[in-house]
Amino acid sequence: MRSSLLRPLVFILGFFLASAAPAASDGGGFRAGAALSNITPQLGEGIVGNFEIPPATYVHDQLHARCLVLEDGPTRLVFVVVDNVSVNREVYDEAKRQIQAATGIPASHMLMSATHTHSATSARGPNAMKMRNPAEKGGRSPLDDYQSFLARRIADGVQVAVRNLVPARIAWGTGQLPQHVFNRRWVLKDGKTVINPFGEQDRAIMNPGRGRTDLERPAGPVNPEAYFVSIESASGRPIALLANYWLHYVGGVPIGHLSADYFGVFADRVQQLLGADRQDPPFVGILANGPCGDVNNIDIVGPVQKHAAYEKMRLVADDLAREVVRVRAGLTHRDRVVLKAAQTELELRTRRPSPELVERARKILARPPTVSPIHRLEKAYAERTVSAAEWPESLRVVLQTFRIGDLGIAAVPFEMFTESGLEIKARSPFKDTFTIELANGGYGYLPTPEQHDLGGYETWLGTNRVEREASRKIVTTLMGLFEQVK
Repeated sequence: MRSSLLRPLVFILGFFLASAAPAASDGGGFRAGAALSNITPQLGEGIVGNFEIPPATYVHDQLHARCLVLEDGPTRLVFVVVDNVSVNREVYDEAKRQIQAATGIPASHMLMSATHTHSATSARGPNAMKMRNPAEKGGRSPLDDYQSFLARRIADGVQVAVRNLVPARIAWGTGQLPQHVFNRRWVLKDGKTVINPFGEQDRAIMNPGRGRTDLERPAGPVNPEAYFVSIESASGRPIALLANYWLHYVGGVPIGHLSADYFGVFADRVQQLLGADRQDPPFVGILANGPCGDVNNIDIVGPVQKHAAYEKMRLVADDLAREVVRVRAGLTHRDRVVLKAAQTELELRTRRPSPELVERARKILARPPTVSPIHRLEKAYAERTVSAAEWPESLRVVLQTFRIGDLGIAAVPFEMFTESGLEIKARSPFKDTFTIELANGGYGYLPTPEQHDLGGYETWLGTNRVEREASRKIVTTLMGLFEQVK
């Protein structure tokens, strides 16, 4: 009697759960879904990205986690790009845990990155300079309120994107946009050097300014290419467009303003150019940052140009969106594509200050303010030196590669130099390849060994946190991961 009563109840419960669950793959064809998730923080928190941290007093434009899910039948891939300067691995790990629990998608199939806008509040927690090794016991810091909120909203966005999965078509292409990228590191002429905050001499200088006669050449290359993946429904409705351009934030934001910078403007502009406004579900434009740790939008040798607040980012975003849409118009979207992912953790040694350097830093911090510093950032880097003395001996960082047909995508948790990104592209086994930086964590700048020899801001202890050979080890590891998905 009891079993006969339970059978209708089990049937009803099973029907309800099946209706509530995300649609399962039918084992064939290509499907895609996208979603926006608002991550705008409250006012009053500090805006990070510079040495001064003003409180947020105004929301110019909302910040988002922009989410994309691709499915080829057996495999689902997740791409999330967050409007923030850098997000700790712990936040992404928590978001992935929630997503995997809700959808069954493996964490190794999820790529999450930060845009590097300098107009958002911190997602790095109260002890951003105190790195921990997640592999060690107690190595993960508890999330603060905003980090917890951010992880939840990322997970929400991906779950909505899964709900939005529909039969789809995909294409990818490359445009050219050379006029907005400039290497910001310059080598000085005739072996000349300049003092750094540690009392040492550098051959290279970041953002040297105009009118100098002692500049020999840019210290590295730039990449003029703009990559993108375009996704539309089987009926031709634009679903999402994921772009990748190797340029730091543009800026021109008033103090205290929250803004997604040109990354957000691009997303809005490409939606407009594709005629995808006010769709249901909404179109999602996404711009992920590429290896641009040594690249900005400032041409110090060209004519002087002045721009009003937000004007320059609109100019860059409009040019980028127009170029992407121009190339997209000549592409044929396909309804079948192979998707694969590979992931590993690479252990890297951290840079540790010598006892002498720590002692020097403590003396600088103890000096009265009447003593003139040898460098305007001497005290700031003394504080970073003391913090670095407490870093773990090594870190384990997440590296990933993805395959979308004949396209390869690499993911690194650093501000990588453009020359390393170009090396990845040149050595990749795929016809087309691009790299997304600040992915699955953020551990500072990643100069090549040769750039370490030149010195400069990006190589200083505290700005750079890992061993001198780290860039080479990362590129080599990524090549192995590409072979796994090839």
